[in-house]
Amino acid sequence: MTQLISARNGIITPQMQASAAAENIDAETLRKRIAEGVAVLPMNIKHENCRATGIGFGLKTKVNANIGTSREHCFLEEEIKKLEVSIEAGADTVMDLSTGGNLDEIRKILISRCPIPLGSVPIYQCVVDLMNEGKSAAELDEARIIDTVHRHAESGVDFITIHSGVTKRAVQKMARKTRIMDVVSRGGSFLVSWIRAHGKENPFYTCYDKLIEIALEYDVTFSLGDGLRPGCLHDASDDLQFDELLVLGELRDRAVEAGVQVMIEGPGHVPLADVQSNIALQKTICKGAPFYVLGPLVTDVAPGYDHIAGAIGGAIAAAYGADFLCFLTPSEHLRLPTVEDTREGVIATRLAAHAGDIAKGIAGARQWDDEMSRARRNRDWEKMYQLALDPKRAKQYHTSAPPAGDKDVCTMCGDLCSIKQAEKALSKTFEAPTL
Repeated sequence: MTQLISARNGIITPQMQASAAAENIDAETLRKRIAEGVAVLPMNIKHENCRATGIGFGLKTKVNANIGTSREHCFLEEEIKKLEVSIEAGADTVMDLSTGGNLDEIRKILISRCPIPLGSVPIYQCVVDLMNEGKSAAELDEARIIDTVHRHAESGVDFITIHSGVTKRAVQKMARKTRIMDVVSRGGSFLVSWIRAHGKENPFYTCYDKLIEIALEYDVTFSLGDGLRPGCLHDASDDLQFDELLVLGELRDRAVEAGVQVMIEGPGHVPLADVQSNIALQKTICKGAPFYVLGPLVTDVAPGYDHIAGAIGGAIAAAYGADFLCFLTPSEHLRLPTVEDTREGVIATRLAAHAGDIAKGIAGARQWDDEMSRARRNRDWEKMYQLALDPKRAKQYHTSAPPAGDKDVCTMCGDLCSIKQAEKALSKTFEAPTL
C-alpha cells in the first residue's frame, strides 16, 4: 500500500508521523495533504533506513542535489564523496544522473549509502544501454522502458523522473517554432529525436499505465519531467512549455487516481517578472501537486555563478509556492560539478529555500533568524557558527582574521562596533560625555 493510498484510507503511517514531527506539524494535517495530492512522501519500500521527507504544501521548501557520473568523467568514489557532501551540507534529497560506467552498480552503491530520498532518470539508462549495445536512441521501445523503470524501482529509488509529457503533437508544433535553445532537457531531446524518427507517440506516454503499476508495487513517487522546459529567457513561458504542462496535469490525475504520489517538474530559465505566474499556472493546472523547479535561473549571462542566478529565482519561486528546488552549481552549463561545486550548490539553494519559507510563513523559519539575531547581539560567535547555513564557512571567515585587541568584536568595525556602542548607550549606567 502506498503512502497515498494509506492516507486516503485514514491511516497515519510511521513515516507520516516522522515527517510531521520534523516539520513541527500535526500528523493528521500531513495525512490529509498527502491524501489530497498536494504533498508527497517519497519512500520506496526497498530503500531501507530512508529518512521520511515530506514535500509539498505547507511544508519546508526542500532542496535536491544532483550527482552522478558522465561518459566523459566516471569516478565512483568522487560521486560517493558528492553524496556525502550533499548530505553534510543539508540537501533533503539527491538524484543519481549517472550516464557513465555500470549504471546498475553505481545506483545500488549510492542507494546503500543514502539515508535520504534518492531519485533517478530512467531514460538516461535506456539510452546508455542502447548505445553500449551499438544501437541508437531511435531503437527505444516500451519493453525497454518498462524493464528499466522496474530495475530502478527494484533497486530502491524513491522518485523517478518520467518524461511522458513530450507528445507527438508538441514535436510537430516545435518544428514550426523559433526557440533559440529548442530542447535543453536531455531526456526530452532523446524523445524528440525518437518521435521525429518514427512519427509515433512518445513511448513513455503510451506505456504510462504500466509504469503506474510498477510505482504502485514499490511506492515510487513520479516526478513528471518537463522535457520541453525553456532553456533560456527567450523561450520561457511559450506555448510548448504550457502545452506540456497541460499534459502533465492529465498524467498527474491518472497516477494520483491510481494511488501513485506525483510531483511536477518545472523550468528552467524564467525572467524574474514571470516566476510568480509560472508557479500559479502550474498549481492551477496540476491541482496543487508539489512543484519541483530547476532554479529557475533569472538570467542567462552568469556562467560560473549560475548557482546565484538560480538561488535568486528559487527564492522567488519558493515564496510564491514552489515546494522543491533542484540545486544549480557554479559549474552549471560548463562542466560536471566537482565535490566543492556540489557543496556550493546545496548551500546556495538552501539559502533560497529558507528565504522562501520565511515569506510563506512556514513554522519555525523566522525563529531561526531571530535566534541568529540574538547571537549576533550577544557577540556569541560559537552560537552564530551553529546557526549558520554553512557553519564551517562562517567559522573559517571569522577565525581567519582575529581582532588585535578586543576579542568581543570582529575586524569589520573593531572598537567602533555599532552593537557595542548602542548597548552601552542604552544601558542604565550610561553617562553622556561632557562637552
